[in-house]
Amino acid sequence: MSSTKFRSLFLLIDCNNFYVSCERLFRPDLRNKPVVVLSNNDGCIVSRSQEVKALGIPMGEPEFKARPLIQKHGIEVFSSNYELYGDISDRVMLTISSVIDEVEQYSIDECFVRLAPAHFPNALDIAREIRERVFRWTGITVSVGIAQTRTLAKLANHIAKKGRSGVFFLNGTDAQHDALFKKIPVSEVWGIGSRTLPKLERFAIKTVYDLKHAEDNWVRSRLTVTGWRTVLELRGIPSIDEDNSPTPRRTLVSSRSFGTKIYEKAALQQAVTAFATRAAEKLRWEGLFASGIAVHIRTSRQQIPFVSETVQLTFVTPTCDTEKFIKAAIAGVEAMFRPGTPYAKAGIMLFDLTAKGSRQGSLLNLSSEADERKRTALMSTLDKINSQHGRHTLRYAAEGLGEQVWHMNQNHRSPRRTTEWKELATVACRDEG
Repeated sequence: MSSTKFRSLFLLIDCNNFYVSCERLFRPDLRNKPVVVLSNNDGCIVSRSQEVKALGIPMGEPEFKARPLIQKHGIEVFSSNYELYGDISDRVMLTISSVIDEVEQYSIDECFVRLAPAHFPNALDIAREIRERVFRWTGITVSVGIAQTRTLAKLANHIAKKGRSGVFFLNGTDAQHDALFKKIPVSEVWGIGSRTLPKLERFAIKTVYDLKHAEDNWVRSRLTVTGWRTVLELRGIPSIDEDNSPTPRRTLVSSRSFGTKIYEKAALQQAVTAFATRAAEKLRWEGLFASGIAVHIRTSRQQIPFVSETVQLTFVTPTCDTEKFIKAAIAGVEAMFRPGTPYAKAGIMLFDLTAKGSRQGSLLNLSSEADERKRTALMSTLDKINSQHGRHTLRYAAEGLGEQVWHMNQNHRSPRRTTEWKELATVACRDEG
């Protein structure tokens, strides 16, 4: 099919084995060797190198279950290094933006690009240039899928990962597409989750081909509007776009299980302060304001008695001010804390999020516009300094200084080479003469 016949074209760019790839950037000795990255508190495997996949270790496998194979095959193990991964992700996205506009980041390691019609004839060249430049500028390998809908672009990316070129353009005939789709399990379709799979299997829908050719009335009645749009996308009809993509974010959550049980109120307050600070940074990055905050603390589910409490606090006007979130989070812990309780997890949720243009004021808000501008400028300066000089260059004392008892277990964390001055890689030069 000629690219000029398309009504739309999308690229889906995905970083290959992203967390593992980030770890290998500064450890070239790990190339072609088995590597895994673990989740929070070193619990489960969340990223695997191709060598580990070949050994049959599944995604999400608890580390203790995989430990015999890890030891047997000398698999290198890393704790999640989120600061490093986030920084490398930003560099990848900026590199893609240097090639083509309209980059829509979908996750830490994926983004969509919607091509303008003038670029349709050069879609393959653009995809190859993106792949080559990202590798040259960042050291990260990406795969690129090209197709006329977002859902098909995700499938094209799935195919691209299995090829040598790392790029696949789904631009054949319907018959050629169907021949490919008969070989791809329906679980690879974007938006088909674990809850939907059993339902599809009951009706003998096992491949992408089966779902694409499912009877229309059945799809509408069994898979709702979202499923119907997915099927239309598989048929080459763009149906997921700005007007009907997932609804805008209404909440923002920052939470974590602790590396050890927490009994002290001060430590809990430090934890929720850190979570509130991080959430506020994300909120401002997305240009949003929160109308309220929910603070949650709980014990382990195995604890008897199990304790789980949440309090909600609302603001007079929607805000993105870190200090307001911190005061509310500390007050929330003050209201819920039970002495002698072994707390295992805490978190905050910012809710009723609104964009700046939709923000409503209040007659009860006594702060002047001048005060508001000062606070906005302060938050902007805080974000700018931490962005340029590394996270936590400036921080609130209420977060605590140095390592805290509530921090995650990260026994295998690599240095944060790109975000912490003290952990920069060093190079020695010796005179062999």
